[in-house]
Amino acid sequence: MNNWLLETTSGEALEEASRFKDKVWDWLSNADMWAAVLFAGIRILLIFILTRVIIKVVSNVIDRSLERETRGRALVNNRRFSTVGGLMKNVVTFFCNFTMILLVLSEFNFDLKPLLAGAGVVGLAIGFGAQSLVKDVITGFFIIFEDQFAVGDVIQSGTYKGTVEMIGLRTTRLVSATGEVHIIPNGTIVNVTNYSLANALAVVDVPVKIERGLEATLSLIGEALQGIEERSSSVIAYPNILGIQSMSTSEYVIRIAANCLPNARDAAERQIQNDIKHALEKQSALEAAKAEQEAREQAEREAEAAREQERAEVARRAREEQEASPRRQMAAAQEAEEGEE
Repeated sequence: MNNWLLETTSGEALEEASRFKDKVWDWLSNADMWAAVLFAGIRILLIFILTRVIIKVVSNVIDRSLERETRGRALVNNRRFSTVGGLMKNVVTFFCNFTMILLVLSEFNFDLKPLLAGAGVVGLAIGFGAQSLVKDVITGFFIIFEDQFAVGDVIQSGTYKGTVEMIGLRTTRLVSATGEVHIIPNGTIVNVTNYSLANALAVVDVPVKIERGLEATLSLIGEALQGIEERSSSVIAYPNILGIQSMSTSEYVIRIAANCLPNARDAAERQIQNDIKHALEKQSALEAAKAEQEAREQAEREAEAAREQERAEVARRAREEQEASPRRQMAAAQEAEEGEE
């Protein structure tokens, strides 16, 4: 009985192995299947090659477009174009690779509908969960693409003002004039004032005492500002002396305006004020020296007048003495005669 069962089991195993062998042989010798696999492999290879070619062509188109944008422009921010170009290339590469993966999976008869639906749900969840991050990235892209400001520019956004140290897709870093570092999310940048795009206008108001003459003061200021373009690289042209801006009973204010380089208004105003201050100090010194000379001459004249008066007084006294001497002699003679009598 046991031998019969052993023989039966062995026979079934041999038969099962034979059937499996036949199936494997049929599968290996199936020309239609190998043809389908060959064509699928060729299609996958073509999809891969086509994807690489598309990425390469689009990257070259992006590079050439950015190169045309930079050509013929005196001031260009290479970092901006490199950042925008790299971002666009990454987006194109991601999209092409994702499409390639879907096409390859479709060649293996995968049902892509659940995958696409799941990817859409995941993307929607990420979008809702990271709205501020998406807003920061999108705003940062347009800041860089539109060249609203660049590294090294002095800008003001809201209450923050400083020099741009770094522009990223998510944040912008500013360094204030006193050294504070402000990190601003790009999504919160609504209005931007850029002080480095156009020439600035330096405006200086000079208060002058009401006793000073207007024409003399204007002439003094004009002479003081001669050659300021050579002394200061911030000033572009000779300043324009506009005249009296305001006036009171004790002083009047003269306004001076000068075109200067972008973000150089403070330096230009300091140079104008320094030149005018030196000229006023020099003029005050000359006036003080002149007043001292006049006072000295007046003192000398008064001393000379006093000496003349003293000499006149001495001469008058001498004349009086001379005139009085004969009278005293006559009086003495009369007294002597009266005594003899």
